[in-house]
Amino acid sequence: MEILKVENLTKVYGKDNNKVVALDNVSFTVEKGEFIAIVGASGSGKSTLLHLIGGVDTPTSGKVFIDGQDIYKLNSDKLAIFRRREVGLIYQFYNLIPILTVEENITLPLELDNRKVDKFELNEIIKLLGLERRRNHLPNELSGGQQQRTSIGRAIITKPAIILADEPTGNLDPETSMEIMNVIDNINKDLGTTIIMATHDKEIVNKMKKRVIVIEKGLVAKDTMKGRYKSEGI
Repeated sequence: MEILKVENLTKVYGKDNNKVVALDNVSFTVEKGEFIAIVGASGSGKSTLLHLIGGVDTPTSGKVFIDGQDIYKLNSDKLAIFRRREVGLIYQFYNLIPILTVEENITLPLELDNRKVDKFELNEIIKLLGLERRRNHLPNELSGGQQQRTSIGRAIITKPAIILADEPTGNLDPETSMEIMNVIDNINKDLGTTIIMATHDKEIVNKMKKRVIVIEKGLVAKDTMKGRYKSEGI
């Protein structure tokens, strides 16, 4: 079942001599439950692609369909609601609210949507993330890995159609990075959640052995199942 369709997606910044083509007519589809690594050098367009898929930025042209919904046909209010409910976001720098506890940060998307927190599901997520003894701690009382686990919990609490992870290990040491990747992989396997991850970490990509889409100069250079990421591509 197709969960995501990216159709002729283009993003251009600036005009005339200052024009920069960040993405150039990118198209691909993603099946429900897939785990995809989007890789490329800094400035290749991979983060821009994630932002467009997530409705955080708007394309110059092209379309994004999530679960059949053309997200850019929604007005700003409806897009914000759709994004909050159907798209989970994991950031490199966690983006946690400093005055909220682990539990409060995780449940924030539900609170913003005026939805009731299911205590059983919350406890299961906290257990899955190994945060049972940290649920009442503030972000500044957590390690980097624990902060990212909290960010992951916030991303999955709404049971989104898709999770977008932008360099989720970019601020972590190698050992913690693999721990976080194992958590994300388990979410993909156990919950069946579709994961699209942008990363430049070759070691993680090669160990995970997932579908790999290589972005070079705003173009899809390669798209390979169980791919590897090398300096020159797959």
